[in-house]
Amino acid sequence: MTAGGFCKLPNGTVVVALNLPSPATADSASAVRVLVHAQNRARALTRLRNLGMRAVYLRGNAAPPTPDEITAVLHHPDGLIWRTTPDNGVTPLELWRPIRSLLQRSPAA
Repeated sequence: MTAGGFCKLPNGTVVVALNLPSPATADSASAVRVLVHAQNRARALTRLRNLGMRAVYLRGNAAPPTPDEITAVLHHPDGLIWRTTPDNGVTPLELWRPIRSLLQRSPAA
């Protein structure tokens, strides 16, 4: 089950954060944290589904985006970024990457 959450911003838009299995590896232990900035939650999930992540759902608000994550996604021109999710819960020193780099790494089926 994926963890995720959202945060509504003062201007009415939302930032959705989801922990998903990495599409780049077949290993179920590796995961990525994806952040999406959109007009509402439904549009955020639609943006991910249009990229090929068909089984993406947001149930609850167990893991909302942190203020640092919100700042990162708001400053990215695409409004759609990712990085690996740490196993021990410690914030990694890894930079946020555009979603295109994750999709290019995934194996061709």
